[in-house]
Amino acid sequence: MLDVLGSHKSLCCNGASRRDFLRVGALGMTGLALPDLLRSRAALGNSAATVPDKTVIWLFLSGGPTQFETFDPKPDNPLPYRSVVGSTQTNVPGTHIGGLFPRLAKLADKYSIIRSFAHTAADHTAATHWLQTGHDHPPAGNGAAPISPSIGSILSKYRGPNHPVTGMPTYVGLDHLYAEGPVWLGAAHAPFDARGNAQVNMAPRISLDRLHDRQTLRNSLDQLDRTIDQSGMMRALDEFESRAVELVRGNAREAFDLSREDPKLRDRYGKGDKKLGENLLLARRLAEANTGMVTVWYGGWDSHGTNPSVNHGTIEEEMRKLAPEFDHAVSVFIEDLYDRGLNDKVLLAIVGEFGRSPHINKDGGREHWPQLGNQVLVGGGMNMGQIIGESSLKGDVPKSNPVSPNDLLATLFQFMDLPLDLQYTTQAGRPTRMLETGRPIAELF
Repeated sequence: MLDVLGSHKSLCCNGASRRDFLRVGALGMTGLALPDLLRSRAALGNSAATVPDKTVIWLFLSGGPTQFETFDPKPDNPLPYRSVVGSTQTNVPGTHIGGLFPRLAKLADKYSIIRSFAHTAADHTAATHWLQTGHDHPPAGNGAAPISPSIGSILSKYRGPNHPVTGMPTYVGLDHLYAEGPVWLGAAHAPFDARGNAQVNMAPRISLDRLHDRQTLRNSLDQLDRTIDQSGMMRALDEFESRAVELVRGNAREAFDLSREDPKLRDRYGKGDKKLGENLLLARRLAEANTGMVTVWYGGWDSHGTNPSVNHGTIEEEMRKLAPEFDHAVSVFIEDLYDRGLNDKVLLAIVGEFGRSPHINKDGGREHWPQLGNQVLVGGGMNMGQIIGESSLKGDVPKSNPVSPNDLLATLFQFMDLPLDLQYTTQAGRPTRMLETGRPIAELF
């Protein structure tokens, strides 16, 4: 098996951490674990004729990004009801965004901003559960396990966990996110790399810190090729084993191997402390290979103010840490998406669990604020260059067109051609709707 593991962590105020964990596939000396997964997935999947090749890239800004300093700066307001880092006029007349996003300001016609996102869950974990699944689950804030399948797992159940032509997994998680799993839908619908079943096979392991050494990656896969060819394994493998091997040798190798990209383009995406550029480039490659949903993490937005014990500064200091890499990587991704003509096939959803308070506390930070936040959508063949909804004068609640987590998910359902009334039967035999409420955002279609 080829594993790519990451060592960097980010802590929110509740102590939650995350860890990068990427699995490409698995091959053992005496057999494959991946074929068992593929057999399970084949039994559950739909036919190729019914599988649309659309991709959602879910860029999760964990911690709760501030709406004022990102996409709703309110430049005419007095402090604290405006951005502490200034604002920038975009290429869409009348639209301003945060002052630390100069590159994104030039691309505002290629994304739409939801300025009226709101719900009632003020805890990171509970809010993330709601955002990922469409189900409010307050006990998540006290450590309870998720109770509802995530949107990626729902997509996997509906389409089938592997693309019927390419064999690429429908759902790939480049990062370890809370509530991203299938719960009762079954393990076959977990994110391919973060929740795979094959864990005990022969495995060259490569850390994200060493992933820059592309020769290591190529050597690992070349050794896999030689082992297979010399042993004559392919002649003895059944359909699913052959498919598993070809997934690792073929599509997976090409899709996951960034060394196949033009070095100039890789340089454009940039490195960055949190490798956001590399992760977005990898997500784009997976989208081109017909993966249905890819999750990417970019955390650190829990800006309560100066706290030396967790190396946090004021909201302004934290924004100056986070914004440059975000502005650069996302801008390059948007340019690349449109340059390649992928803006109808691929939807980038830039999401956070909630916004931040209109007041600034004594430590120079903003508190959790589920009453209002921003979300951003890029591409997907939707109507771009828009502002969806409006916030109140002080930026504390929606003034018009409130958008709930379920409305956001319903919008993604419609893009991915998932029925809004889609339901599956739980293990207890109860038919359950995947989204009990929510309407697609009409202005985007």
